[in-house]
Amino acid sequence: MLKAVILIGGPQKGTRFRPLSFEVPKPFPVAGVPMLQHHIEACSKLPNMKEILLIGFYQPNEELNRFLSCAQQDFKISIRYLQEYSALGTGGGIYHFRDQILSGGPEAFFVMNANVCSEFPLPEMTDFQKEHRDAYSFVILGTTANRKKSLNYGCIVENEQTDEVLHYVEKPSTFVSDIINCGIYLFTPEIFQHIGAVFQKNQQDMLLEEQSNGWHRAEVIRLEQDVFTALAGQGKLYVYKTGRFWSQIKSAGSAIYASRLYLNQYHKTHPERLATNREGGLKTRGKCLVEV
Repeated sequence: MLKAVILIGGPQKGTRFRPLSFEVPKPFPVAGVPMLQHHIEACSKLPNMKEILLIGFYQPNEELNRFLSCAQQDFKISIRYLQEYSALGTGGGIYHFRDQILSGGPEAFFVMNANVCSEFPLPEMTDFQKEHRDAYSFVILGTTANRKKSLNYGCIVENEQTDEVLHYVEKPSTFVSDIINCGIYLFTPEIFQHIGAVFQKNQQDMLLEEQSNGWHRAEVIRLEQDVFTALAGQGKLYVYKTGRFWSQIKSAGSAIYASRLYLNQYHKTHPERLATNREGGLKTRGKCLVEV
């Protein structure tokens, strides 16, 4: 049995997407459907996918609830929203709700950042993990970027023979590798042992900082800097490299580029979503609509 977690962030981060998004956690349309629907649809296609959990610190509202209700009906799968009490980071949120994630005994679960568009090669990642079958192995989806663009992402140095992650650096200041982190992961439940170790360390550091009038929240944990960096080179972390399309959606402008990638795919996957020519009405030219 599998589960999936989609990390949707919170309202202050949504300012990057204005005017597409103000208070709504990224269900604004990308290629004609809500942004998160692409993630949910990809997850629902896995035959043993039991539940999809959205984690973020948005206050639940009518639009979010309506989106979740419609998605559940459309994809016939349980979808729930779990609200953080504060921004806990990419690792802190899943650690805080670990009991919910592990409920029912999933053998593995996906974690996906909401702000990516992709062909979502989830079945391939599942098969890849089985090739490295180990209760303590975890998979990062990676792709290649040029030297300049790679500095904007987490960079992965791999063992080319085994695909093991030997070194991981988040947004390095100098070139490290052309393999970048796509923000899509496949974990076994054992990942919580490693996140828990970070939590314990944060608690100890917090006590020391309190003595010097410092403060930070122990539950704020970053998968990339706090967990992956430590796991690299230990034979526990692997990268599955995809040659399919992938992009990060950082702004309203980048959502346009993401729409183009999805529209290119629609001819094979969802031709019903593409507009057709109508006499006396809209005519299509390429992927665009032109009114005549």
